[in-house]
Amino acid sequence: MTLTLKQNRAPEGIMKKIGFLSFGHWSDAPYSKTRSAADVLRQSIELAVEAEKVGVDGAYYRVHHFARQLASPFPLLAAVGARTSRIEIGTGVIDMRYENPLYMAEDAGAADLIAGGRLQLGISRGSPEQVIDGWRYFGFAPAEGETDADMGRRHAQVFLDAIEGKGFAQPNPRPMFPNPPGLLRLEPFSAGLRERIWWGAGSNATAVWAGQLGMNLQSSTLKDDENGKPFHVQQAEQIRLYRDAWKEAGHAGTPRVSVSRSIFAITNDQDRAYFGRDGESRDQIGFINDTRSIFGRSYAAEPDQLAKELAEDEGIAEADTLLLTIPNQLGVEYNAHLLESIISQVAPALNWR
Repeated sequence: MTLTLKQNRAPEGIMKKIGFLSFGHWSDAPYSKTRSAADVLRQSIELAVEAEKVGVDGAYYRVHHFARQLASPFPLLAAVGARTSRIEIGTGVIDMRYENPLYMAEDAGAADLIAGGRLQLGISRGSPEQVIDGWRYFGFAPAEGETDADMGRRHAQVFLDAIEGKGFAQPNPRPMFPNPPGLLRLEPFSAGLRERIWWGAGSNATAVWAGQLGMNLQSSTLKDDENGKPFHVQQAEQIRLYRDAWKEAGHAGTPRVSVSRSIFAITNDQDRAYFGRDGESRDQIGFINDTRSIFGRSYAAEPDQLAKELAEDEGIAEADTLLLTIPNQLGVEYNAHLLESIISQVAPALNWR
């Protein structure tokens, strides 16, 4: 595949949305305010409520299996949807290697209806796991000639087809309840959900694939190191390739793009104690599944300095949505403070508000 770059920034005149992304860790460490799965789930709901109050645009949750982190997302998404009224609710990301795409389509439709059409569902091929081939324990295996990544993308395409709302199942001629005419679709169906599916891309090629299929794009704090440039520059290039692929595929409308960052505005001594050293963060190089990968830096500084540094981040400049990774084990009150600091003291200086 030959990839070419064109210069184009995020569409002008669109306010940058700011959400939080929680990995939902829990532990019995002395500092942790989330000591059990119940703590994490309840606090995830409460943080979404508080984030909505201070003007945050999105509440997003990571999905990891076999780990002391958030896993099955749909009960949580439905609960957040029932407790909030405005904030977008999403994932970043669901590992499609583990998913029955038709059952997932029913769960997603139900959660979206409860939330009144606010679901922004991030899906992907997945990340390094806690166990070896964990998807096998869920009853899935790649078809002959497939890799597990191929299987994840296949599950994703079945899911996308299912939430289109088109009938595909032959009705029983003697059903328990009367059927509408024609082939049957999955229920509950939520109109518009298909346009609110995002693909978490770790490489340029998978970003292009997402654009071709008409999904929105999520780009996280790491990606394949494809040319040795700084992380934020590579991420900006990835986003431009994605938008070109969307346009060339002939999709209508404007796709959305999110990037994730660890950003902390230092406004008091507690912030400084927790994150004062993060201001010296740099990109890092590592290997994931034998692939050379680049990890983006964290940002931590007083609001004025933070705004200056963020203004130089090309990946953020290309995106319309910024997801702030949060230290969820520090509790609801402190994380709400971190988010409010960004919304009130940093975002206006960057014309994000």
